[in-house]
Amino acid sequence: MNPTIIVPQDLADPEFTLSPAEFDRVRTLIHQRAGISLHAGKQAMVYSRLARRLRETGYSSFGSYLHWLQNGAPDAEWQAFINCLTTNLTSFFREDHHFHALAEDLRARAARPIRIWCNAASTGEEPYSLAMTAVEALGLSAQVKLVCSDIDTQVLATARRGVYAADARGLSSERLRRHFMRGTGSNAGFIRVKPELARMIEFRPFNLMSRDWSALGDPFDIVFCRNVMIYFDSPTQRQVLERTHARMRPGGLLYVGHSENFTDSSDIFRLRGKTVYERV
Repeated sequence: MNPTIIVPQDLADPEFTLSPAEFDRVRTLIHQRAGISLHAGKQAMVYSRLARRLRETGYSSFGSYLHWLQNGAPDAEWQAFINCLTTNLTSFFREDHHFHALAEDLRARAARPIRIWCNAASTGEEPYSLAMTAVEALGLSAQVKLVCSDIDTQVLATARRGVYAADARGLSSERLRRHFMRGTGSNAGFIRVKPELARMIEFRPFNLMSRDWSALGDPFDIVFCRNVMIYFDSPTQRQVLERTHARMRPGGLLYVGHSENFTDSSDIFRLRGKTVYERV
């Protein structure tokens, strides 16, 4: 029996074909490079996203593209490969209860400078939500520094610009007035983060599979790692949790996504509240 060839369901005459062996190579490579575990149901997603890379690089098949990737492709192409296969779903003040809890945690720690790490910055909505929360809780003079990273360099570029549609989801009229500038003329319909908010944030690329976590700098008081671990298998989750633990201050807080549960790692993080863990 011939192996099933994967093609997009909406094309009777597909531009490319993706064999099961090629799909497995993609799964292996993205796991090695980014820790992401792609399950068997992701064939159509892989096809549609990587087909764009084939067109842009001039390759006529997945096999030839993957051969190039593994045999001499520049680092920039590896980054493009990773960018294609990462998922970025975000909005301002997503999982709103976390920001109410964060405001209280910031007030409790306001006696000294506070370092926060957001390790899935995406297009910036979460980092700017963190910065807005810090300003609203402690004022503009607050000694709060945010390090916001992502493995995807394209979304980080959007985050650095800090420009969004004026009707962006999750922003109240009061926050729009207080924290953003409205565009005029050709920029009408867009908003831009005010400079005093942007100055609180350092955006930088970072791969959670990196071995050099010391590059993140001083230990963090608070880490937002929300809806990241769902893309990792259990051993990778544990590895990331251990490395996160090592980069946090004693009593530091870890905020995770609503569908993530790490009670099996209670030796390093204990549950403190709704999807908020405290460093042991």
